[in-house]
Amino acid sequence: MNKPSAQSADAPAEFLAAYPDYESTSSLDHIRKEQYSYLDQNGLVYLDFAGAGLAATAQYRSHQDRLSENCFGNPHSENPTSRAATELVDQARRAVLAHLNAAPDEYCAIFTANASSACRIVGEAYPFARGSRFVMTSDNHNSIIGMREFARAKRAEVAHVPISTPDLRTTDEAVHAALSNRPRLQFPGVSRKSKPDRRGLFAFPAQSNFTGVQHPLDWVELAHRHGYDVLLDAAAYLPTNELDLSVVRADFVPISWYKLFGYPTGVGCLVARREALARLRRPWFAGGTIAAVSVQGDWHMLTDDESAYEDGTLNFLSIPDVTFGIDWLREVGVDLVHRRVVCLAGWFLDRLRSLTHDNGASMIRIYGPQDTVRRGGTVTFNFLDPDGIVVDERLVATESAAAGFSIRTGCFCNPGAGEGAFDIQLPILRRLFGAHLPTIEEYVTVLGLPSGGAIRVSFGTPSNIQDVERFLGFAEDTYRNRPATVDGLRPRERC
Repeated sequence: MNKPSAQSADAPAEFLAAYPDYESTSSLDHIRKEQYSYLDQNGLVYLDFAGAGLAATAQYRSHQDRLSENCFGNPHSENPTSRAATELVDQARRAVLAHLNAAPDEYCAIFTANASSACRIVGEAYPFARGSRFVMTSDNHNSIIGMREFARAKRAEVAHVPISTPDLRTTDEAVHAALSNRPRLQFPGVSRKSKPDRRGLFAFPAQSNFTGVQHPLDWVELAHRHGYDVLLDAAAYLPTNELDLSVVRADFVPISWYKLFGYPTGVGCLVARREALARLRRPWFAGGTIAAVSVQGDWHMLTDDESAYEDGTLNFLSIPDVTFGIDWLREVGVDLVHRRVVCLAGWFLDRLRSLTHDNGASMIRIYGPQDTVRRGGTVTFNFLDPDGIVVDERLVATESAAAGFSIRTGCFCNPGAGEGAFDIQLPILRRLFGAHLPTIEEYVTVLGLPSGGAIRVSFGTPSNIQDVERFLGFAEDTYRNRPATVDGLRPRERC
């Protein structure tokens, strides 16, 4: 076991007694001091790792050194600078597959702008048709939910798997029911003798970006048995968890690398099984995606590898930073980060539940699991005043920012989890169908919501117990015994 650092030695004794594994993660305190010193130097408390990871200073230095010592050109050529860039891009592809234990003969890595772009590739090119289905859990990011528009445009059925309260999980039974007893689709041009029929596409997040709930990864195999391809959203899961695609054989895995290690931004990935990728039919082509094209002949031929899905020129100056970031995260230790995040999230949940006003009323309403079982380091909640009234999240956003805290407030691009958290039922939602209300405020009023969103705190690689204690101290000092008010708050412009 590592010797306790000064930071862990300063941790509350009751915390160390409740979460003794924290002391075994003390090397992260040294890493924070050396590589994330900008946090403490600037008095920042960063608690939005579900929004974006933070980069180590070594990552920035690596980028600067590479560009200052070498010359790289557009990869779509055979000249020396082009070949140099191509080699680093190919190296990054290999690093991505190795990180996910994905065999190169089974999987490929397609570079995109972000996870949302990866989802769009699948949504617009998946062979939805009348008789096929797009099934998704209600707990999904908007980038997944938005794929239903592609499915509906091709007259496929769209189905949502409901969320169960109070933990805001989805049950195995509900998933099984949603995937069962539907007609199969035979893809055009695919022989029934050579390939099995497919029912469509099933999509779910490995970890909810709203509640931190970690959904069962064996749903991938369950969906396969029912004849579905599977899109597994790993964006919120991968920063603090290992994913082994030799075991969890998802067909499409969208990733945003800045979620894992902060830098580079603007580079994402679609990791795809080659067999499933062959079923996609792109509705267009672009520079870099074609082997040949004719204007007069009105035909084109896409490349036969992952570049068929990489539109235009890749971000070849930043993609090599993915290789360094993966190496950095693996050197730090994903399991080590996971262990620390579990300790911090568990203590944070424990302390939130203990916060009360002088009249004995709880200060907190937590959405999702109340403990660390099958959940990640994301905790979503609202403050309550002494009468149980929700403190408007806009007020918390303003006051926490002024105090130097980086947290997230709102709906977090996950309306299904939000509807489950705030108990918004379909009959109420039906009132809004076609209602074109002019402001978000009016939607909140019609829905009868006490507030327009929640507060999200999430932990990552450089997080420590002092971050948690400082935020809890701020919470008690600011909202204990204080009546809720909306005076002077700016109108909401979006969810």
